[in-house]
Amino acid sequence: MTTRPLNLYELQSSAKAKLDPMTWSYYAGGARGQTTVADNPAAWQRYKLRPRVLVDVSMRDQSTTVLGHRIQTPVVAAPMAFQRLAHDDGELAMTRALGDAGSIMVLSSLATVSMEDVCAAATGPVFFQLYVYKDRGVTRALMQRARDAGCSALVVTVDAPVLGTREADVRHGLHLPVHLQVSNVAPYGMDTIGSSDGESGLGLYVARNLTADLTWRDIEDFAATSGLPVIVKGVLRGDDASKALEHGASGVVVSNHGGRQLDGTIATADALDEVVQTVAGAGEVYVDGGIRRGTDVLKALALGARAVLVGRPLLWGLGHDGEAGVALALDMLRDELDEAMALCGAPTIAAITRDLVV
Repeated sequence: MTTRPLNLYELQSSAKAKLDPMTWSYYAGGARGQTTVADNPAAWQRYKLRPRVLVDVSMRDQSTTVLGHRIQTPVVAAPMAFQRLAHDDGELAMTRALGDAGSIMVLSSLATVSMEDVCAAATGPVFFQLYVYKDRGVTRALMQRARDAGCSALVVTVDAPVLGTREADVRHGLHLPVHLQVSNVAPYGMDTIGSSDGESGLGLYVARNLTADLTWRDIEDFAATSGLPVIVKGVLRGDDASKALEHGASGVVVSNHGGRQLDGTIATADALDEVVQTVAGAGEVYVDGGIRRGTDVLKALALGARAVLVGRPLLWGLGHDGEAGVALALDMLRDELDEAMALCGAPTIAAITRDLVV
């Protein structure tokens, strides 16, 4: 009898047993009552598949492109902070596993390994996720460094003008141990997230350093000056998706921050169709939030997403067994998607069409 995790839920259980309570609560938790955390995966199950039959699926191909980059699977890493809390190799292990899988690493501004070191270790594309600092000089420096390091796109998170209260982080006094730092902003003296009784260290950090005055003008400026294509992450409405493209973005991520910002928001599965219909091919649309099975990936693609971003499951893999654990999580989703494509009569990504889901 095998003890190897067979699916992402078993990988989750393994990671929970290995990670300390503060780290686990930070990765797993969400804002306030956590209703959106629960609804994100549940929403994908509300969509049902309508498979085709008598289609030749003897050869299947799940490769696609994201901003012109050919990837071998439509599963991309969501930006995730503080990965060295899960494993000493942190973002380096994550990047290597994604490169081996033929996919894309999206590196968080709040990474515990610098963008330069991550790009040096990468064998595939690296996108840089940008939080906008009150010190706009720091923001400009981050964009320039990302371009110079070899990042291929800028992913601007727009749903965090303030940090949603994550009660578990307050309870555990979330902080970075002294041997870890927010590496990308270490040159600017913003690398420490300390502990504080009755407070989340991250909450204090965001209030002190990140700006709440981000507007559409900033998206236009980033698109014009960064030298990189811009993706706007954190969109849940069709009109906002249209505005993002009008202001120079190349694509949007339908996202509610994994339920970690405003509790009670619409699930991303339920928001996706409107965004896709409104964008109408004018830019690329991606989605994250609650992807736990290959059938979830197929449903997202059928609803019009070009690719999905996956966060927590890759962290579970990292906590389970470092780089090998991330590779295992990616393999699970790839294999489940391959099976779902075969059983839905869709041998290619282009064959995953809207009529496959209700």
